[in-house]
Amino acid sequence: MELAGKEVQAIWNGRRIRAFVPTHLADRDLTLDAATAARVAIAATEVAYAAEALDAEYEPLARLLLRSEGVASSYIEGVSAPVVEVVLAEEHLGRGSAAAAWVANNLAAVSEAVAGASGVTALSIETLCHWHRTLMTGSPSPERHIGVIRSEQGWIGGTSPLEAHLVTPPPNELSALLDDLIEYVNRDDVDPVTQAAVSHAQFEIIHPFGDGNGRVGRVLVAWVLTRRLALLVPPPVSVAIAADVAGYSSGLALFRLSDHRRWIAWFANAVASGGGAQRALISNVQQIKQQWRHLLTTPERRLRSDAAVFAALDLLPRHLVLTSRVLADDLGISRKASLATLHRLVQLGILTEQGTIASATSGQPPSLFVSRELLGLAGARPLRSQ
Repeated sequence: MELAGKEVQAIWNGRRIRAFVPTHLADRDLTLDAATAARVAIAATEVAYAAEALDAEYEPLARLLLRSEGVASSYIEGVSAPVVEVVLAEEHLGRGSAAAAWVANNLAAVSEAVAGASGVTALSIETLCHWHRTLMTGSPSPERHIGVIRSEQGWIGGTSPLEAHLVTPPPNELSALLDDLIEYVNRDDVDPVTQAAVSHAQFEIIHPFGDGNGRVGRVLVAWVLTRRLALLVPPPVSVAIAADVAGYSSGLALFRLSDHRRWIAWFANAVASGGGAQRALISNVQQIKQQWRHLLTTPERRLRSDAAVFAALDLLPRHLVLTSRVLADDLGISRKASLATLHRLVQLGILTEQGTIASATSGQPPSLFVSRELLGLAGARPLRSQ
């Protein structure tokens, strides 16, 4: 099969190597056949259907969906941590593991991209670098490599370009390749799913950063879909990718081998699956909340409609981990009332007290309260009691 690009000679540590430079997107024929176009249309329809499931109070659900995307995208790269630890890291509650902080950074980068996608500003190289800095701050990567386009030779797989399965473009090729990519990403005459698929694949081949390219490339997918489909929150496509990493890798290889149609068809299926996962998650959260409200309004446990427990339940999809401080700040009540509300929810079987937060300050460390049901939807296991 013919390569969609060329091999060029490069020098690495005094050795001659062959690096791959992809064909500019402006020069590739990226038309679709009828079958692939149909899959792309189905994916867009599924995403639109999933978007309609978000109600007016969408923000807590959006946070849960974005968390699913960030966790899955990190998992694909072998970075994982218990979701409870990730939540603590993203909400700056105590000290967690380095892995949890990196996953939380992934969520922050996706959130920034989604927030920026609703504006009129076009994508730029500076935007990509900003996402990379958000994602990689605190990572093992040297500071000189964070938030900047690489100035050294890159490769994918293996310990050196001598044994890699792909040697990425030399640094002197990056400027023209990125300009071409940015021009394609900012077009509005390409269907959104195809645009996201092609943009992501080309980005991964270019590999413009020293590390973190896979995760930044999936942030780019979220940006394109959110912007082009006018979404409040993108479907968790990385969840579908994580379920078929081999298919994902094979699809990217096919794109490099000029078979863009099979890659786009695979990607469209992943987008459709992400839309289905979004609808299922929203439906499950709504069912859980209905069960909770029914529990609180039974005759033997009837509470006032304005009770703090009802307001606390509305926070749970956004805050998978609650503390008395978090609840007090969000509801504008005292710490004492907040703690009493949390203990009441424990008595009702809605929350579980799940250990404490490690703290550098003296005094009683704050307790963690979680919903096992919501953690189960996120594919997480609660921390063991300490």
